[in-house]
Amino acid sequence: MQFGVNFFPVVDPAKKSASDYFDEALRLVCLAEELGFEHAQCVEHYFSPYGGYMPDPVTFLTAAAARTSRIRIGTGAVIPAFTHPLKLAGKLAMLDNLSHGRLDVGFGRAFLPQEFEAFGIDIDESRARFAEGVEVCRRLWSEQDVVWEGSFHRFGPVTMLPEPVQKPHPPIFIASAMSPDSCAAAGRAGHHLQVVPSVTSREQLQSMLAGYREAWREAGHPGSPRIQIKYTCYVAEDRAKALDLAETFEVNYVEHMAEAVASWGRTRSDAYRGYEQFVEKVKKYDFRQSHADNKVLAGTPDEVREQIAVLVDWFGADPTLSLQFNPGHMPYEDAERAMTLFAEHVMPAFTGPEQPA
Repeated sequence: MQFGVNFFPVVDPAKKSASDYFDEALRLVCLAEELGFEHAQCVEHYFSPYGGYMPDPVTFLTAAAARTSRIRIGTGAVIPAFTHPLKLAGKLAMLDNLSHGRLDVGFGRAFLPQEFEAFGIDIDESRARFAEGVEVCRRLWSEQDVVWEGSFHRFGPVTMLPEPVQKPHPPIFIASAMSPDSCAAAGRAGHHLQVVPSVTSREQLQSMLAGYREAWREAGHPGSPRIQIKYTCYVAEDRAKALDLAETFEVNYVEHMAEAVASWGRTRSDAYRGYEQFVEKVKKYDFRQSHADNKVLAGTPDEVREQIAVLVDWFGADPTLSLQFNPGHMPYEDAERAMTLFAEHVMPAFTGPEQPA
């Protein structure tokens, strides 16, 4: 089993500036490499404290690549609907070169109506724009003289420069929040998968992963699919401190998410069936229940290790857990200590010869 770190800045600018957040996050990327984490990744969002410090993951990951030499860097995810694929493919190929072939590319559809409105993109087109953007990037990375005649973009012949270091292209991940169909489509296409368990039930996520793995096998793709499951993680020697930090910053996350998803109260889209339920789900959030359901990892190293053992039993030992140690405006020292404790006292139980089957 492998572990990575992710950065999703649900941060009120009044509580931590963007420059301070980036300085601290980049220090944590360097620490993650020292401690043996597999990857560092971030997510594209706009305009609000709910992720809005990260409008361009490529910029942050370029700074991370310049400070490291081993750890993989990844988008988790970028949004094809908001960037022309010629530009997106070029930026990501450039980053693959700057990182000497350490890039994983996660693509997402986006789900906040106000982001689509700001970019002047019809939210009902999101799935089609997503599929077209991913395929255009894949072809630009792996083919010469590409001609594209799609629903949203037409160009060619074009040969991308620079070419990516990784051949035929950087690993492609598909981010899926709640859709079994999206997971199965990713498996059929031979793409890897990113999921967030906080917005699904255990049973739903198990079904999504089973459908993905089955689709990968039935399509006959070589090798094994890579799955990343994302969690926030709070570790401290003192259980009370870990749980206090967890409740503080999980509630911070939910409060800002509530503001961000409020537009689903007045938006309906066949491309996002059921998303209007986000508003009610957020209102009903209960930290203690979330912790009991293993949707957030929190406690002493022993307790977090026990939680992960349960996740292995539920989802298998093959997924990589992508962990956020600095949610919200958490003090840097607490995030650094949590990451160090995790690497020293939790990670070895799952990465060494005695890891669970």
